[in-house]
Amino acid sequence: MGAFLDTFLFLIWFLSESSSLFSSCKLRKQFNFNEMHKAGDVILGGLFEVHYTSVFHEPTFTSEPNQVSCQGFDPPGFRHAMTMAYAIDEINKNPNLLQNVSLGYSLYDNCATLVIGFSAALSLASGREEQFLLQETCLGTTPVLGIVGDPFSTFSIATSDVIGLFKLPMVSYFATCSCLSDRRRFPSFFRTIPSDAFQVRAMIQIMKHFGWTWAGLLVSDDDYGRHVARSFQSDLTESIGGCLAYSEILPWGDNQTELKRIVVRQNMTGLQWMASEAWTTATGLQTPRFMPYLGGTLGIAIRRGEISGLKDFLLKTSPDKSNNHRNRMVSQFWEYTFRCKFAPSPAGWVEAGGALCTGQEDLASVETDFLDVSNLRPEYNIYKAVYSLAYALDDMLRCVPGRGPFSGHSCAALQTLEPWQLIHYLEKVNFTTTFGDQVSFDENGDALPIYDIINWQWLPDGKINVQNVGVVKKSASKGEELTLDEENIFWSFVFKQSDVSGEAIRHI
Repeated sequence: MGAFLDTFLFLIWFLSESSSLFSSCKLRKQFNFNEMHKAGDVILGGLFEVHYTSVFHEPTFTSEPNQVSCQGFDPPGFRHAMTMAYAIDEINKNPNLLQNVSLGYSLYDNCATLVIGFSAALSLASGREEQFLLQETCLGTTPVLGIVGDPFSTFSIATSDVIGLFKLPMVSYFATCSCLSDRRRFPSFFRTIPSDAFQVRAMIQIMKHFGWTWAGLLVSDDDYGRHVARSFQSDLTESIGGCLAYSEILPWGDNQTELKRIVVRQNMTGLQWMASEAWTTATGLQTPRFMPYLGGTLGIAIRRGEISGLKDFLLKTSPDKSNNHRNRMVSQFWEYTFRCKFAPSPAGWVEAGGALCTGQEDLASVETDFLDVSNLRPEYNIYKAVYSLAYALDDMLRCVPGRGPFSGHSCAALQTLEPWQLIHYLEKVNFTTTFGDQVSFDENGDALPIYDIINWQWLPDGKINVQNVGVVKKSASKGEELTLDEENIFWSFVFKQSDVSGEAIRHI
C-alpha cells in the first residue's frame, strides 16, 4: 500500500510538472542576433544591414544546427542603426512630443541575409522569451509597436507578408519596389523613401526635358530590378514615345566589381548614363579610372538631409561591458574599429599579439566612415521613419474620450494598445522636418516623394565632384515638379538640347 501511494504521489507530481511545462509560454526557437536595446514605455523595432554577408553552416542533424554566421562589418550600416537610436534619444528629450512617455528600441542586424532578417522581424513581432512570465496566461511586456525597416525590397516583401497578419506597422527607409504599394497584400507597410514608380517617372521627366527618346536598360536580378524594368518600358513609350533599344539583367547583389568589368569591357563612352538611387552615390565607381565612361552621369539620389546633433551623439558611442550580449552591435563596432577583442578573447588571439579592448579607446582619434555625416541620405529617411511613428503615437495619446475614432468613439489606451490602432494614426501623420521637408503618407503607405538629382563631375584638375544639380518632387498642391540647374551640369560629350538622338543608358 505504501509503495502504491508513493507511486501515485509521484505520478501526480509528474503530471503537474508536465502540465506546467507544456502550458507555459515558451518560444520554440531562440535566435542569437547582433542586437542593440534600450528600455522604454513603448518599444520600437529596427532592422539594419550592419554586416554585408553571411556564411551558412552545413547541418548534420545529429546535433543542433548552427545558426548562420554574419561577416563583413559595415560602419555605415551601423551608423544607420545609431541614427534610429539618436532619433529616439532626441524625441525623449522633446517636451512637446510624447509627454510622460519614453521610447525605447530593439535593433537587429539582418546581415544582408533573408533568413536572418525574417527571423529578426518575427522576434520583434512576437517578443523574446525573457519577456514572458512562464505561466498559462503568458503575461509579459508588450512586443514592439512598430518596426523601422527592412532596407531591402525582397526582404520587406517576405517579412510584410507575415508581419501584416499581426497588423504591425513597418516603416521602411530603403525598400523601393513599387509592388510594396499593394495595400491589399501589404496593409501595414509604409515607407519614407519614394517607390520605384516615382523614380521611373523622375527619370522619364529628365529624358523629356532634354529630348531624349532612345534608351538602354540595365537592371539587377531581383524584385527591385524586375519591377522597375516593366514600369520603365511602359512609361517610356506612353509618356514620351520613346524606344527601349535593349534590356539586360545584372547579377543580384552589391557586386561593384562585376559592374566595373561591364563598363570597361563594353567601352561605353559617348553615352549619357542615368543612375538610379541604388548606385548614384557608389563611391567605388567615382574614380578617375571610370570617369572616361561615367563622367557626366545624372543620378536620382535619396534626398539628403541635415540631422543636427547626430555627429556628437555618434562620438559618444561606447561599449557597455556589463551588458555586451544585449548590445552586441556596439561591441562588434568597437572591435572592428580598434582591431581588438573583448575578453574572453578567441583562443590564440593574445598569443598571436592581438590587443584586448578596454572600452576606453578614443573614438575621436580614428578615421572611420561611421562618423561621416556629410551626406546623410538613408539616415534622413530613418530619421523621418522614427518621427513618423512617434507623431502617430503622440496623436493617439492626445485622443479625447468620446471623440475617438474607434468603436463608440473610444480612444486607444497605451496599456492595451493594439498595433492596428497605431496604423490608423500613422496613415494621418503630417509633419515638417527641421530640414523643411513635409512628411505624410498616401493611401498606399508611400511618403510624398522627393529626390535629389546629382551629377558626376570630372574637373580639369582631375578631381571628381558629386554635385546636386536639381530636385524632383511631388507635393499635394502642385503635383510633380522638376527643377534643374542646367548651367552647373557637367557633360562628358558635346551636348545640344535639340539633339533628340542622345542616348540614355539606365542601370536601375
